[in-house]
Amino acid sequence: MVMTQYGIKYAVHIMTAHFGNLVAKVCETLLRKGPLTLRLLIRFTELTPSQVNNSLLILIQHNCVQAFTDVTEGEFGDAPKDDTQYLALFSNILHRMRFSKFLAIASQKLGQDKNCQELLEGLLQNGRLSMEQMVERAESSGRAGNRPIPDVVHDSLFKLLNAHFVERCPAPEPTLSPKVEEQPPPRKRGAKAAKIFEVPETLEQRLIEAARPVEVLRFSMGDTNPEAEKSEHYSQISGQKRKHDELEIAQDSGHADGAILWRANYDEFIRCLRHKACVEHVRSQFDDGVVNVLSAFLEATRSSEKIVKTEITVPLSLDNIYEEVMKNEVGRSMTLDRVEASLAALGCPGMDDYKINLRRIVEQAQTDEVESIVLKRYGRDAYRMFRFLSKTGGLVETEKISDSSFVDKNEAPKILYRLWKDEYLYMEKVAITVPRHSLCLLWRVDRYNLWEHVLDEMYHASLNLQLRLAHEIEENKELLSLPKDNNNKPLVKKMHHFEKVRNLLRSSLVKLDDALMLFHDF
Repeated sequence: MVMTQYGIKYAVHIMTAHFGNLVAKVCETLLRKGPLTLRLLIRFTELTPSQVNNSLLILIQHNCVQAFTDVTEGEFGDAPKDDTQYLALFSNILHRMRFSKFLAIASQKLGQDKNCQELLEGLLQNGRLSMEQMVERAESSGRAGNRPIPDVVHDSLFKLLNAHFVERCPAPEPTLSPKVEEQPPPRKRGAKAAKIFEVPETLEQRLIEAARPVEVLRFSMGDTNPEAEKSEHYSQISGQKRKHDELEIAQDSGHADGAILWRANYDEFIRCLRHKACVEHVRSQFDDGVVNVLSAFLEATRSSEKIVKTEITVPLSLDNIYEEVMKNEVGRSMTLDRVEASLAALGCPGMDDYKINLRRIVEQAQTDEVESIVLKRYGRDAYRMFRFLSKTGGLVETEKISDSSFVDKNEAPKILYRLWKDEYLYMEKVAITVPRHSLCLLWRVDRYNLWEHVLDEMYHASLNLQLRLAHEIEENKELLSLPKDNNNKPLVKKMHHFEKVRNLLRSSLVKLDDALMLFHDF
């Protein structure tokens, strides 16, 4: 999915809340303009070189910006020119709102290991840390225990790496091929787009792939890392190169002394959340047996997946699936025939090896989410017509939609027009000359443009909820300092009301973010 206008506003709000206005301004410029050199970034932001440098260092430290070398062909026989450019990582900015979900996943997988929890929380808060910095944080926490702190940190890091929750930091400045085109700034939504476009691989995705260490080193604790060698992180200002130390790279960056840097692996957490969303969607349609088979299948193929958005799982034999199913109490009551029936319900072909199409499950969940929005916003008649068009796929005339969805013929055009006006339907006018000249309206669901529109609405809603939450906290900040044993009844009543509103807003944000991930991350 492309960045939408409200998506950018939401990302900028996150950066403002976390790092302040200056860093947010640099980030917003990169989001709106696309990748820029340091010179252009200074020009567009109208900030001082020092302010831009410091903002970039913060953004890179927290994995929100990636530097890369863009090689351009020389003119008139000149040698190719290398330019250092900076690209804002939109997805990573949104992930900052999911740190609590990431910690919950790690806690569930690693069995409430406090040392692993604290180490992961430190990486999420600080962006990137070396082993030495992780040891210093552990020492300052005062949780020494009976074992030496370096050993505890080493063991915790090993567990997190083994679970793929932590990875080595990417190359500081990978080189992209000259053929890679820059990602254009996000377009404004047109009136009623009619074409369905294929979604190309974005520059952000290509850059992440180019910067990522090879799989052998990515989750290795070895001391050698060819891709994390000491780098010359420099920029050009007024024709002169500013070297790594002149940019005042913070000690946390670690590149100056060649130390290995570690960070939280967002890919693995999103993969876990994607699997959880698939399981929950299947749970809403089938019995516990099918859910158990799907969960076992995903757990068995977890170590074989190398990318987050695996469309189809790796194949497994029926014996291997049944062995995994039998590992829990629900599975031990299932027969082999029931496992086969559950696989058939999941759409797995009956062959020697079984595969599950996760992309299809995600698409069904997306469709259900949009249909739920239509039902809540426009009513049951609109829901039935939208659902009919969604299943049909092609262009359908008004009368046929009315008949098939059992909606009054006088009300159907009004509802369809309202859905079209709000960009939930695509309309096409066709002139008919036989038996008499008239105009026929055809309707269909334009999935690509509709999904983008729904995603933009979700960004807008998330932004509004964040602003409302910030407003409530600011208005009631004096209540937060009240002692718990306060006996002033009016203040206590006001405090309880504030906590109720705050919890409701936070709960709504969590649920909305789950739906947002369904369209953007899965």
